[in-house]
Amino acid sequence: MSGETVITVIGNLVDDPELRYTPAGVAVAAFRIASTPRTFDRQANEWKDGESLFLTCSAWRTLGENVAASLARGSRVIVQGRLKQRSYEDREGIKRTVFELDVEDVGPSLLRATATLTKTTVNNGTNGQQQHQQPTGAPWTTAQQQRPAQRQQPAQQHQGGYSDEPPF
Repeated sequence: MSGETVITVIGNLVDDPELRYTPAGVAVAAFRIASTPRTFDRQANEWKDGESLFLTCSAWRTLGENVAASLARGSRVIVQGRLKQRSYEDREGIKRTVFELDVEDVGPSLLRATATLTKTTVNNGTNGQQQHQQPTGAPWTTAQQQRPAQRQQPAQQHQGGYSDEPPF
C-alpha cells in the first residue's frame, strides 16, 4: 500500500516471542524489541548509550511461527515492517498512543553471532503444518531441493540484483 511507513529496526528482544492463534487459526507471534543508539564521546573517550526505543512487534502466519521457534529473549535482530500508530483509553480514562510494528521480515543479526539456517517448506497435504528439512551443510539448497522450474534452467550470469545461484 502506498503511504505506509516502512522502517527497519535493529535491536534486542526484550522477552521471548509469544505465539498465539486467532479464532480462525492464524498464527501471530508478539514480541518487543529495544533499540538503543550508541555514540562515542570523544572528550570522555567512551561509548554512551542514548534513550532506548521499545517497539511491540507482530509477525503473522508462518513468519510468526518461525520467529517463535527461532528467537529468544536477548537475541539481536533486524526487523522490517510497517509502523502503525494506535490510540486508546486506559482503565483510568487517560488517552494513550502507542507505536507498533507489523513485521514483514525478521532475521538474526550476525554482527556478534552466527546462525545456521534451516529452510522450511509448507506441504498442502499437511494442513499448513511445516515440514522442516535438515541442514545440508551449505547455505543454499541443492539442485534436488530447488523448484522443478529452477532445475531445468542452466545457471545464468546475472548482472546485479537477486540470484538463487550460489556465489561460488
